[in-house]
Amino acid sequence: MPDRFVRVALFAALGLLAAFVAQPYLTALLFSADEPRAVTPRGDLAPAEASTVALFERAAPSVVHVFARNRNRASARFDPYSGEEQSQGGGEQTGTGFVWDAAGHVVTNNHVIQGGTEIAVRLSTGEVVPATLVGTAPNYDLAVLRLGRTTKPPPPIAIGTSGDLKVGQFAYAIGNPFGLDHTLTTGVISALQRRLPTAEGRELSGVIQTDAAINPGNSGGPLLDSAGRVIGVNTAIFSPSGASAGIGFAVPVDVVNRVVPELIRTGRTPSPGIGIVAAREEATARLGIDGVVVVRVVPGSPAAAAGLRGVDPQTGELGDVIVGVNGQPVSRLADLTRAVEAAGLGQQVQLQVERDGRIRVLPLTTADLGTNRR
Repeated sequence: MPDRFVRVALFAALGLLAAFVAQPYLTALLFSADEPRAVTPRGDLAPAEASTVALFERAAPSVVHVFARNRNRASARFDPYSGEEQSQGGGEQTGTGFVWDAAGHVVTNNHVIQGGTEIAVRLSTGEVVPATLVGTAPNYDLAVLRLGRTTKPPPPIAIGTSGDLKVGQFAYAIGNPFGLDHTLTTGVISALQRRLPTAEGRELSGVIQTDAAINPGNSGGPLLDSAGRVIGVNTAIFSPSGASAGIGFAVPVDVVNRVVPELIRTGRTPSPGIGIVAAREEATARLGIDGVVVVRVVPGSPAAAAGLRGVDPQTGELGDVIVGVNGQPVSRLADLTRAVEAAGLGQQVQLQVERDGRIRVLPLTTADLGTNRR
């Protein structure tokens, strides 16, 4: 009896072992899907997904890929945050733009096309079209191009306003990061009223901050609201690595909507100024001076008419230091340019100037000191 029990137990164990070993082979034989699987019906997109898809389909045909080539030299792009030029080897710079009107004007960043002798635009259809430069506004990092003859002109993009934006509302960026056409990234408006350094010691105020991923190649592309309207022009990222770190900046569309028509009409935008060459902030700081050191006064300018004095070229003795405008303190050139721009063209301002250890008040009238950018 015990022997029989042992034999039965042994056979049972062997059967279980055989079943265990054979199980993967039997499963593969009986259940392998060696024909195309049936598609499971998905159902409707979620409302948020459907809204985003519709937004992209409406806006994408108006977004273009911009190429600027300088055959004479390798190009470089200035990073206003690091203070360094970033090489764009081969003499070609690329970025994004969007169609502004039915006449084929395209808005992009000035730094995208700066120094380019040949400019071309690739449309959403894949067609490559030559473009001409209409005008630039370096102080706002904006430029306007005009498309050449196209097979089918792309539609103008919808324009919104940046005056009523709220932190936390959805934001969408369409561009060509790293040369990848028509990439959509999403996020929110992270902050408002940021300041962005631009050319010639100026700062652009009221800048939009977003966490929608913005990378090299997105520059000049539109930042959209949930209605698919342009609310800003993507222009810079703050990133130690050079890639998106969730902090991107866009020129507010209300500024764009003011500057672009001026560029289309005249190729330039009025630039109110007083006509001085200021010392570099690093030099001013080393001297322990709080204000704008006047190095040179432009002949025939409002500053010259008001009697401002620059550094003595013979002795190197300091001249005037601008410490205030209209009663507001001035510590650096960005403060001065912001105050002059706020006053506007042809307006009188009162400069508080330190000269020979005393504060003097010099009235002068601002003038358009911009140069033609055509």
